[in-house]
Formats: sequence, structure tokens, C-alpha cells
Amino acid sequence: MMIMKRSAVAAAAALAVTLSLPVAAQAGGQPAAPAGAVPQVLPIGVAVSALPIAVEDTGYQRTSFRHWNAGDIPADGCNTRAEVLLAEAVVYPEIGPGCTLTGGVWWSYYDEREVTPAGALDIDHMVPLAEAWDSGAAVWTAARREAYANDQGQPASLVAVTARSNRSKADQDPAEWLPPAPDALCRYGAEWTATKLRWGLAVDEAERDRLLDIAAGCGGTDVEFTPAP
Repeated sequence: MMIMKRSAVAAAAALAVTLSLPVAAQAGGQPAAPAGAVPQVLPIGVAVSALPIAVEDTGYQRTSFRHWNAGDIPADGCNTRAEVLLAEAVVYPEIGPGCTLTGGVWWSYYDEREVTPAGALDIDHMVPLAEAWDSGAAVWTAARREAYANDQGQPASLVAVTARSNRSKADQDPAEWLPPAPDALCRYGAEWTATKLRWGLAVDEAERDRLLDIAAGCGGTDVEFTPAP
């Protein structure tokens, strides 16, 4: 049954990928995303099948991705981490001098936990920096890697979660780690796929197969992404 589902997904993907994705992404390279690129919406199985497969690079160093920088609004005095926390707050915190956040409540969907205060949260790169490096970022410029590490242009790229869940995930892909909350699975699979499509990142075979397994159980889930500029 799983093989039949995968075959159907692959067949449907051929046309959808041709119509919906930038040419460079189809070839496995960096997406050719002109200014004003429009959002793309694909069924999760089609989206996973659109991901190029490639052998992973090596040589990742955390210093290759500058973060956190001054964020999307440099004048607000908050860095990217703080801006993500403010955007995702369920109960908005008070903002003090130096963008110190007091109070506030957040929801960590990986493990379905309500979290407070802000210091108890990590900002997770949906596709970890090491995984991004392995999947294509090794050939990017330093400026593009910085843009990736601080990406607020797509909500799924950075997510506030419990420090425990983020550190359990580390730099693992979905073949190696998935959120512990069962209800998080479809969202996580879609957001991982969306991030890779946004940045033109590849997958390895084990990662692709696990994503297809997730997609087979997540009918009706869409993947929304906008190619990164």
C-alpha cells in the first residue's frame, strides 16, 4: 500500500513540479527567485517529490552562518531571536530596554508544551544549519548563509520551541528525528519541506523516503513556500 501511494505521488508530481517550481530548483540548484516571487502551494506528497536528491557535503562550521543579526527591523533594537519570539507569542511579553522580554507565553508545537519565560525557549532553524550546509549551502556566499540563518520571510523557517526539544533534534533530518508530539508530524513534515524548497536545498534518499512516509499519512496537508530572494 505504501508503494502504491508513493507511485501515485510521484506521477502527480511530474506535472505539478514543472508548472510550479523555479527552473533552478528543478535542476537541484539555488532557486531563481526574482523580486516579488509569488507563494507556491503544493500537496505535501507532490512537494516532497519536487525536492532534488543529492549526496551531502561535509565541512560545516557554525561560524559559517552569522546569527543572530539585527533582525528585519534594525531600528527596533531587537535581534532576530527576539523578533521571532515577539511574532510567535501567544501572550505578548513586555519589552524593556535592550529588547529585554518579560512575561509572555509561547506554545512549543514539537512537544505540545506551554512555555514561559522567553529564556526557556530556543529558536530552532527548521532545517538546521549543518543540514543546510550539507544540502547545498556549502556553495553559498556568506551573505546568503546569513540571510538563511536569520530568515523571517517564511514563518516556518524559524520556530520557537522548548530548549529540550530543540537540543534533542540537534542537526538531525526527519530520517533521524521527528517531534515527539504525534499531532506535530504533518505540520513538521510540511514545514521542513517548505524550507528546503524555499532555499533550493536537496535531500538524501533516507530523508526523502521518510518525508514520503509522512506525506502518505498526511493527506490534505499543503506545503506553502516562497522562493527565497
